[in-house]
Amino acid sequence: MSTRVKHLPADERRAVTVEAVIELAAEQNPNDITTSAIAKRMGLTQGALFRHFPSKDAILQAVMAWVAERLLSRVDKAAQCAASPIAALEAIFMTHIDFVAEHPGVPRMMFGELQRAGETAPKRMVQTLIRHYGERLHRLIEEGKAQGGLNPELDTEAAATLFIGTIQGLVMQSLLAGDVANIRRDAPRVFAIFRRGIGSAQ
Repeated sequence: MSTRVKHLPADERRAVTVEAVIELAAEQNPNDITTSAIAKRMGLTQGALFRHFPSKDAILQAVMAWVAERLLSRVDKAAQCAASPIAALEAIFMTHIDFVAEHPGVPRMMFGELQRAGETAPKRMVQTLIRHYGERLHRLIEEGKAQGGLNPELDTEAAATLFIGTIQGLVMQSLLAGDVANIRRDAPRVFAIFRRGIGSAQ
């Protein structure tokens, strides 16, 4: 791997660095990941790594930017292909679950960043991602209420919070069980209950 990484263009090397961090986060406590471990995973020296990132926080910022871009892009694409707002919510839910199953290090890193004391750039990026994600949910829920597919008296804010919290709960349980694959098995049944709760009373 070292020979391949050493000869990559700068942008591609940064992308490989992000992938290395996410892989490491799936294997250990993200807070314990050192720049030395990242460089070792890539087959580089720390000096080579720091030519592209001035600090560990800069690496974490790059990781969070990658997560935000990839996750939001995937959920947007899933929602666009749906026939109704409730179908779009389901598509987003399952797409998010698939993303976590493919990259189990991501939620571990996000939970870790949110628990860090004080304000950091990576933590702010996680908060921004959650805000943008919530805005998409709000829009779809309001559309569903207007079209009659969702209960018109539904509390939009609470429904969006429950949607995100449900995914977070599934993720946490899968991490505790040590088997992220479980999340794909449980997600359809869990979303079915959520859907009945927000559906039209008609």
